[in-house]
Amino acid sequence: MTDPIPVLQLRNVWKTYASGAVQVHALRGVDLDVHAGEYVAIMGPSGSGKSTLMNIIGCLDVASAGQYVLDGEDVARMSDNDLADIRNERIGFVFQQFNLLPSQQAWRNVELPLWYARVRSAERRQRALDSLARVGLADRAHHRPNQLSGGQQQRVAIARALVTDPALILADEPTGNLDSVSTEDVLGLLDELHAAGRTIVLITHEQEVAERAQRIVRVFDGRIADLAVGAAS
Repeated sequence: MTDPIPVLQLRNVWKTYASGAVQVHALRGVDLDVHAGEYVAIMGPSGSGKSTLMNIIGCLDVASAGQYVLDGEDVARMSDNDLADIRNERIGFVFQQFNLLPSQQAWRNVELPLWYARVRSAERRQRALDSLARVGLADRAHHRPNQLSGGQQQRVAIARALVTDPALILADEPTGNLDSVSTEDVLGLLDELHAAGRTIVLITHEQEVAERAQRIVRVFDGRIADLAVGAAS
């Protein structure tokens, strides 16, 4: 049974951009709740507002109006420094491009959020190694990205997302650069994390990927078009 208090709560969220004299409404009064332990996929065509919604959920951008509460914190009222702390500690990001430092070993890549959080060296290393073990890469801790397959690199990225024990895993097209075998590998890992109680929001344009989630949120013209039940529910 899900927690009655959402991990993520958007209320009447608007995002407006100025394009010359024209006001462009990327989001138009979005309401969305994601509860602890839920696995939610967000879908939408190009220009739908899907990417803008992802940026606001990830605290990479701020709403023009409305309320966003993440893990009990009113994000809309935070300073830039506070938002940076939220991104580093409360949200685990997984991106399409992996975003790994090519010169650094896997465990060094995984420890980065802890380094920014000023965690001591010995604890950083142990937590990074534990996180790699969690994603099945204990034996690849000292490999650099170019020594790993695409699927393994994405597993390193997921280990990095997990290392701070965040309230939310935010995965933006995490299988977009992977072949079919690696895609299944990464989606299987997300399934395992969900089964272990992790809260996951997945951004994707692929229906088959979205159907792994419990719930599919469709965005169209800056609004939530519907809340569909996924195949994994």
